[in-house]
Amino acid sequence: MSFWSDNRFVVTGGSGFLGSAVVRGLHRRGATSVVVPRSRDYDLREHDAVIRLLQDTQPTMIIHLAAVVGGIGANRERPAEFFYSNLMMGVQMFHEAWQAGVKKFVTIGTVCAYPKFTPIPFQEADLWNGYPEETNAPYGLAKKMLLVQGQAYRQQYDYNSIYLLPTNLFGPGDNFDPRSSHVIPALIRKFVEAKAQGLDQVVAWGTGSATREFLYVEDAAEGILLATENYNGDEPVNLGSGFEISIRDLSELIAEMTGYEGKIVWDATKPDGQPRRALDTGRATALFGFNATTDFRVGMARTIDAFQDYTRATAALSVTGNEGSF
Repeated sequence: MSFWSDNRFVVTGGSGFLGSAVVRGLHRRGATSVVVPRSRDYDLREHDAVIRLLQDTQPTMIIHLAAVVGGIGANRERPAEFFYSNLMMGVQMFHEAWQAGVKKFVTIGTVCAYPKFTPIPFQEADLWNGYPEETNAPYGLAKKMLLVQGQAYRQQYDYNSIYLLPTNLFGPGDNFDPRSSHVIPALIRKFVEAKAQGLDQVVAWGTGSATREFLYVEDAAEGILLATENYNGDEPVNLGSGFEISIRDLSELIAEMTGYEGKIVWDATKPDGQPRRALDTGRATALFGFNATTDFRVGMARTIDAFQDYTRATAALSVTGNEGSF
């Protein structure tokens, strides 16, 4: 317990989807000093703001989750923003943490850093064997540069940082905004709204042939915290569930679980993204004992229930003239 109570944690992005789960996990473990900086107070793209954050909080450990993220559509519309914001937040935060004597820096990377055609299952050794899938390459490469930075600072300065690669996440509290959401929340919203409106079909992007591996958000947070306490190496580590599903099968499952009985129409003019994603998670198990424990259908049911609860609450609030946020 002293590891958690004796350290002062800064969790960038700690109010977000994954960050909130990490902060909850920190408190459960007995962490008594946890700071979640807000972008309105500290714009981490600005050098002065990064320095001010470190001076104000004096952390001994940083878990860097802050990121500009989104689905395929958002990545295609804003590639420069995704590249610049993610690179600047990470590189400056990392460098100034080292300068300030922060004991350990935990970087959360992205599965989008892997090459487009990576052998299944993705092994960490394959990370540099090709260019990422084009629709999210700027984001993936910006995040991958933090792995290079971490290894370089360890080599030159013996600085303790680790780099984790979570696969696609899902769970209650995800982003359901159709302009920027990832595939699971986007599909849940489509099917729930289609059922409510009595629509006879739902249009889904791509061909449905691409596959993804999904990790429940609470499992991802557990993996991050296990690594924070127990892993101090320079090699990147995958965090995944070991469960791969095609987007077509995923769509049919969500339709079933939301009670939508209409037709699913595939818009092949829209991109599929990376053809397949499934991770080898053996390194995480061996190095810090991480294994995902949440059954996929159980996690999906919780996520769907949370969104439906939100839509009912929003509808009730709209009657009184108030607005909710998810």
